[in-house]
Amino acid sequence: MQKIQLSFLSLLLLLLVAWEQPQKRENPYGLKIVSGMSAYHQLVKENPSQNLVDLEITIKGLRLDIRYATTNNFTGQVIYPSPKAYLRLPAAEALAGIQRELKSIGLGLKIYDAYRPYAVTLKFFEVYPDTTFVASPLTGSKHNRGCAVDLTLIDLASGAEKEMPSTFDDFTEKASHSYRNASPAAIANRQLLREIMTKYGFLPYESEWWHYDFKDWKNYPIMDLSFNECANNKL
Repeated sequence: MQKIQLSFLSLLLLLLVAWEQPQKRENPYGLKIVSGMSAYHQLVKENPSQNLVDLEITIKGLRLDIRYATTNNFTGQVIYPSPKAYLRLPAAEALAGIQRELKSIGLGLKIYDAYRPYAVTLKFFEVYPDTTFVASPLTGSKHNRGCAVDLTLIDLASGAEKEMPSTFDDFTEKASHSYRNASPAAIANRQLLREIMTKYGFLPYESEWWHYDFKDWKNYPIMDLSFNECANNKL
């Protein structure tokens, strides 16, 4: 009887310990994902370049048009709870350099999207399962690593977007860097954006003129921190 009581108490203790452990958000593809602020803070402690930076605070004069915080996106749903944009520290610093150089010619950047939680990539693939325009959940997106940005050029004086061959998230051939059936102005603007982004270490994605990956993206793990977690911890 004493042995049974001890076994029951041991089992109860194990259950209590397990209950107190932070619950991990799993994914169905077995990817190694940083989820939860304690894991994120440990990552930054080990390597400060892993820090996710609030672009609106870090880069002076940056304009945001975070489409996934509205219904004006390909899902027709509000995906983000707030119109925020985050990138890893080195990528944010490179983007700040681009903004400064563009300012000298009266131009600036407008951000459509930057860091994207992995859970959102799963949602996007459910809505539009085409890996030309939506990242596969098998691999995750470079947005999930805080190393991809969707953006365009604007005129600083008026705030107006410069003409491009297509709108943002136009999932047609018009979005491609190789698309030539556009106005000379649109093609020139697309080329200017490409030249200055690559100058500062961003790599173009050929199917989307607005999407650029930071060159060192492999050094940063996939993240599944929600926007609320990011905001509450003042990243």
